[in-house]
Amino acid sequence: MSVPLLESDQVIVFLFVFLRMGAMLVMIPAIGEASVPARVKAGLAILISLLLHPTVRAQWVPGALPTETLWIAWAMIGEVLIGILLGFAAKMVFAGIRFGGEMIGMQMGFSIVNVIDPATRSQSSIIAEFQYLIAILVYLIVDAHHLFILAIAESYRLVPPAGFHFSGALIETIIGFSQAIFVTAVKICAPVMAVLLFTNVALGIVARTVPQINVFIVGFPLQIAVGLIFFAMTIPIVVILIQRTLAGLQGQIQTLLRLLNP
Repeated sequence: MSVPLLESDQVIVFLFVFLRMGAMLVMIPAIGEASVPARVKAGLAILISLLLHPTVRAQWVPGALPTETLWIAWAMIGEVLIGILLGFAAKMVFAGIRFGGEMIGMQMGFSIVNVIDPATRSQSSIIAEFQYLIAILVYLIVDAHHLFILAIAESYRLVPPAGFHFSGALIETIIGFSQAIFVTAVKICAPVMAVLLFTNVALGIVARTVPQINVFIVGFPLQIAVGLIFFAMTIPIVVILIQRTLAGLQGQIQTLLRLLNP
């Protein structure tokens, strides 16, 4: 039985598809977590790359791709950067959600109550970790992870292999995504933070009017109780905010793809 020979263009195009897909899978939530084995990520990247390769290969005629070593190395870096930027949009959303939880935990007095986050392998507030898990569940329920696989397939129409282009508008868009971390965090933590602020004001008034009461002893458990009650009450609102934020990812990804190859 004869083994079919692969043309150099086929190998190069498959390598480009694999690098773009692999870089994105490492970045996106759920699939790209550190707790997911590297073999699973690599196998999934190879499987999806094999499915996308014929479609991407059909866009090129034999001999259309240069075979110089320096050109291939530069193009490989570009493909990895495209995959990283596509996953970066989702990373910023979840970073904002985690940051909002950190602010709530700090205001409640839970800044000492930390747990080991398996995703980042670092200490994180228990409130931030709980909100992050809620966000992951919503992310999987609304099939947002499918959006990134579709985005990779769509990316080859807008940004063909070796078509990466870096521009000032792209940098401004990335900075805008970074600013969205604080916007998302404020939207999520604002209700609980407002209630805790009023609680602190009330404790301050009590401390001035009734000096006999030790506000420090009363205040800590009161803040925790009020914070937990209102945090539980605002979970449905947080879920709605997460859904709306994830719904806007498609537009952000389309903007990135248009700027990558203007």
